[in-house]
Amino acid sequence: MALKIRLQRGGATHNPHYRMVVADSRSRRDGRFVEVVGTYAPKDKKEDKQIVLKLDRIEHWLGVGAQPSDTARSLIKRARRRAAKEGAEAPAAETAGATAAE
Repeated sequence: MALKIRLQRGGATHNPHYRMVVADSRSRRDGRFVEVVGTYAPKDKKEDKQIVLKLDRIEHWLGVGAQPSDTARSLIKRARRRAAKEGAEAPAAETAGATAAE
C-alpha cells in the first residue's frame, strides 16, 4: 500500500478548511484515510491557528515511506520553521522575564 500525506477538503463554498491526512494513494481525495495528522485553515487570520500539525506523527509516517503531496510538503516546511522559531524564542523570553522580576 503506497501512502500519501495530502489535504482533504472540507468547509463551505469560498471558506475552505483542510485536514492533512495519511491515506492510500489509490483512495479518493475526500475518501478513506489512515490518520489525521493536522489541519490547515487558509482563511484564518491568526497565523498560529492557520496551520496546526502533529509534527511527530508526520515524521513517523515519513519514516515509514509516506510521500507528501507538493502542498503538504510546503505546509510541513512552514510548520517546522515556526516550531524552530518558537523553540528559539522560548528561552530568550524566559530569561527576559526573570531579569525583569529581579
